[in-house]
Amino acid sequence: MRRPTIADVARQAGVSKGAVSYALNGQPGVSESTRARILAIAEEIGWRPSSAARALNGAHAHTVGLAVCRPARTLGVEPFFMELISGIEGELAGRSYALMLQVVTDHDQEIAVYRRWWGEGRVDGAILVDLNVDDLRVPAFEALGLPVVVVGHPSGAGSLLPVWSDDARAVRETVRYLLALGHRRIARVAGLPHLVHTVLRDRAFAESCDGLAEHVTVHTDYTGEEGARATRRLLSSPDRPTAVVYDNDIMAVAGLSAARELRLDVPGDLSIVAWNDSPLSRVVHPPLTALSRDIPAYGAQAARHLLSLILGEAVGPYEAGASRLTPRGSTAPPPGGRNGSAHG
Repeated sequence: MRRPTIADVARQAGVSKGAVSYALNGQPGVSESTRARILAIAEEIGWRPSSAARALNGAHAHTVGLAVCRPARTLGVEPFFMELISGIEGELAGRSYALMLQVVTDHDQEIAVYRRWWGEGRVDGAILVDLNVDDLRVPAFEALGLPVVVVGHPSGAGSLLPVWSDDARAVRETVRYLLALGHRRIARVAGLPHLVHTVLRDRAFAESCDGLAEHVTVHTDYTGEEGARATRRLLSSPDRPTAVVYDNDIMAVAGLSAARELRLDVPGDLSIVAWNDSPLSRVVHPPLTALSRDIPAYGAQAARHLLSLILGEAVGPYEAGASRLTPRGSTAPPPGGRNGSAHG
């Protein structure tokens, strides 16, 4: 099997390849009846313009690129990315655009992928995720001229178009809630320290906990294994925390299991809060208190803004609503009441 060519269309229509080219590109040189016959044959045999031809003609590819620099196994189990991609795909499909997804090992490879896609006319724009501090992708994309929407805070996006939510506000709300319950020893199991949103959460957590007897942040790679390992270290310390906030739901569920291994009751001995509310947070026992937001809608906004950018429409930065705390069974006053004293 091979893909149909202009020559195949010309042969079936009984015309020259030049006439087919005129007809397919909407140019004068053929009668309307011939143009209609050529278009019908092209549709019937499944002819589509090649990406190289589209690039030469300056035509839209009707495809958006998304390269993700994370292990494929992580993407397969992390609800956040699956929900984000579902929102992006839902918006694109409604506008007859496709999503081209590729997993890469580092940012150099990611930049190379986008350069190839853009140079070959395979994509009309891209969505940049996991914004880093001093991200080398930002100046590379600015120089490339590729329409890009950054899912991340404007402080790290350069001149690229950002779509973001206020993570610092969500952190402050969470800490206020735990303080109101009486917790005074609070820990946070965070994600990768070089990500912009992690830095913003780190800063907001430190400021919100200022004055507490104990508060600590431990950085991980977002996996359940690392989340459990960090939890064991925290809960094995002499002044263990009475509450732990996790930067994603996978680590929170792993932390719940680690606490049970150490014969600690949740929420009697330890309160747990998960970032990103997903079905995973609700099916465990007890169901996890979580920071909730509509992640598919977040992805849809990123796609919507990118399509506006591609079409040359006036579009500016977009701030989505901050995550909201949804209390469930994994949080309660600390052991010993509201003074936050811990057992052992």
